[in-house]
Amino acid sequence: MSESLPAAAQTVSPPGKPADDVLRLSNLTVERGGRAVVRDVSIEIPAGQVTALLGPNGAGKSSLVLAVGGVLGLKAGSVQLAGNELRGRRPERIRRAGVAIVPEGRRLLTELTVEDNLRVATYSLDRAEAQHGRAWALELFPELSRRLSAVGRTLSGGEQQMLVLAQALVSRPRYLLIDELSLGLAPVVVSRLVPTIRSIAEAGIGVLLIEQFATVALGLAGQAYVMEGGRLRFSGPASELRDKPELLRSAYLLRGAQASVDPPQGDGTATAGQDAGTGPAPT
Repeated sequence: MSESLPAAAQTVSPPGKPADDVLRLSNLTVERGGRAVVRDVSIEIPAGQVTALLGPNGAGKSSLVLAVGGVLGLKAGSVQLAGNELRGRRPERIRRAGVAIVPEGRRLLTELTVEDNLRVATYSLDRAEAQHGRAWALELFPELSRRLSAVGRTLSGGEQQMLVLAQALVSRPRYLLIDELSLGLAPVVVSRLVPTIRSIAEAGIGVLLIEQFATVALGLAGQAYVMEGGRLRFSGPASELRDKPELLRSAYLLRGAQASVDPPQGDGTATAGQDAGTGPAPT
């Protein structure tokens, strides 16, 4: 089906969460296969704002997100939400505390319908919470309302990305960590999703956005971080990287980062390797 999608809903109900919270990642170290892939990384994600996390393939961005979400263990460091320690909690408890992650790769249940995918995502909520969360997610993505009976594998790439975002949002989280929003999507779909991410932040949710196209991420973010080789190479206002792209290329250490700095071109269906260089698979 066509990837030409209508604009996002204009009215978004706020999640009713405190606006002064910060999700604080302090000195995080993550190991995979006995090797440190994230080394002493500290990031602050304020409520109601988009924070960009950029970097070349293999920088450790995805491992960082999975560790914050409890999927991977932390070797060292602290994850605190409003002063409460989340390190060591199981993924479902971290989600319940208010932190939802959207891993890379659009991980939905492809043999279930859109409705069932949303229902699975609300399993830990009471009936009222589930109803309110579902209504808000479908308000953000009205396209899914017309596809509730469709099986996941029949959805377009854009609809699948909307569905995994909706699955994370039904719990009405205080923080949302999105790994590779635009990967494999046509530019028209990315343009559809960008204002929705802005609306989510405006509703009070803190968003950490990992994005292969720096132009997209920096256009949304107030604060930006750049990782390379598992370490932070830059931390500062997103405007600084927008105004001085040579800083971004320097932080990437020129490891095939030029394509990642540029916005999507052509039909937008290139793979991550084609778009962001030929380095190792994202971690």
